[in-house]
Amino acid sequence: MFIKHATIERNTILLSVLTLLTVAIGGLVEIVPLFTIETTIERVQGMRPYSPLELAGRNIYIREGCYLCHSQQIRPLRDEVERYGHYSLAAESMYDHPFQWGSKRTGPDLARVGGKYSNEWHAAHMADPRAVVPQSIMPGYAFLAERSLDTRNVAGDLKALRVVGVPYSDEMVANAKADLVAQGDPNADTDGIAARYPKAALGDFDGDPTRLTEMDALIAYLQMLGRLVEFDRTQPGGLRQ
Repeated sequence: MFIKHATIERNTILLSVLTLLTVAIGGLVEIVPLFTIETTIERVQGMRPYSPLELAGRNIYIREGCYLCHSQQIRPLRDEVERYGHYSLAAESMYDHPFQWGSKRTGPDLARVGGKYSNEWHAAHMADPRAVVPQSIMPGYAFLAERSLDTRNVAGDLKALRVVGVPYSDEMVANAKADLVAQGDPNADTDGIAARYPKAALGDFDGDPTRLTEMDALIAYLQMLGRLVEFDRTQPGGLRQ
C-alpha cells in the first residue's frame, strides 16, 4: 500500500486527478441533499414579513448604520440567554435581506428589544441617549423626528422583496401605503393591518400623532424585534410543539 501511495505522490498528474475526484465526491455528498429539501430553515409559527412601517424603519436602521454597534443575534450560551432572552433562531432572520446579525456590540443586542421599553422611552433615547442611559456613547438621532417619512415607494419595496422570496401577498402590496399610515395613526382603523401583520405595534410612536416621521418608523421596527415567536411553545430545534 505504501509503495502505491509513493507512486501517487510522485506523479503530479495522477495526484491532481485523484485529489479532484475526492473533492468532487465530497462536495456532491454535501451539496446534493440540499436540493432535495425546500429550505434549510426550520419554520416556526408566528413569523411573518415586516409590515410596511416596520420595513421602512428597518431601512432607516440600516441607513444610519445601527447594525455597526448593535447585533441581532443571541448565542446559545448561558450568559447570553440570561441577559437577552431566548437564543436566536434561524427562522427569525428568514425574511431579512440582508440579515442584521452584526459583528460587534458597542451597544446591547437588540434581538429581543421589542416591548422591553415604551415608545416614549425609545423616542427620548433616540433624541438624547444620555438622558435615559447616562453611560451611553450612542450619538443622538433627534433629527429623525423632524423628517417626514417618505412613503412613495413602499409598495415597490414589498414587490422587490417578494422577488427574493418574502411571501408578501397581492393584498399586502395593494394595501401597503394604507397599512403604513394606519400603523402610525392612533385614530386609524387598524383591523386590516392587524389581520395582515399580527403583533404589529400600533399607534403613535414618536410623540407627535399629527405626522408620520422617520422616528415613528424606526421605533415601530424596534418594537417588533423578538415578539413574533412564542418561545415558551417552541422546541429547542425551532419547531412548533
